[in-house]
Amino acid sequence: GIPAMSAVEDWQGRWREGRIGWHEPEGSAALKRYWPALSAGRRVLVPLCGKARDLKWLADRGHAVVGVELSTLAVEAFFAEHGLAFTVERAGRLPCYRAEDCDIALYAGDYFDFSAAPCDALFDRGALVAMPATERPRYVAHTKRLLRPGADRLLVTLEYDQERAAGPPFSIAADEVSRYWPDLELVERRNDIDNAPPKFRNAGLEEFYESVWRSPLPEASVSPPRGP
Repeated sequence: GIPAMSAVEDWQGRWREGRIGWHEPEGSAALKRYWPALSAGRRVLVPLCGKARDLKWLADRGHAVVGVELSTLAVEAFFAEHGLAFTVERAGRLPCYRAEDCDIALYAGDYFDFSAAPCDALFDRGALVAMPATERPRYVAHTKRLLRPGADRLLVTLEYDQERAAGPPFSIAADEVSRYWPDLELVERRNDIDNAPPKFRNAGLEEFYESVWRSPLPEASVSPPRGP
């Protein structure tokens, strides 16, 4: 199935009209701070990727980036803004925009129509928070099918008072995240109201928390406690 047509049209309309308040022009600070030290060549899934600079950041670290984005405008804007040549090929149900000079493949269309060989890692800053509550379990189930067992995950969520302002992006409580991925660790939670989309500040919100979740680090990479 596909999301309600009104949601699809709203998303496309946001890109056409430039209403992309969730877009981070300099890329995700959480990604740069918490991305695990994976070996080069790992395939990284980035759902609902928009035109994020994070795609190029991951590719520059030797990863094979697999992005999925509903808006063709956003996909084409990514390649244009980075000066990247690309080819378009049909891959399954979605067209694939593949960079010619680096390992980035962006699939344009409905994420629930996307299928591929399992990826080694997940970066989700804008996907789970874009899903209304009724769609989030379906989103997580589909994402798990697209990841290999034990895949590394880095997830960014938001928490705010939805009585005063409405998503997207939506507020997601910590216990909901833990129901989906019980092993994820909360590594940062900070009030990011200064960088929130204008509609949240205009609603008078003073608290708009960004939470960063990641897979547990291997024991070998955790520093031993210091002696007295």
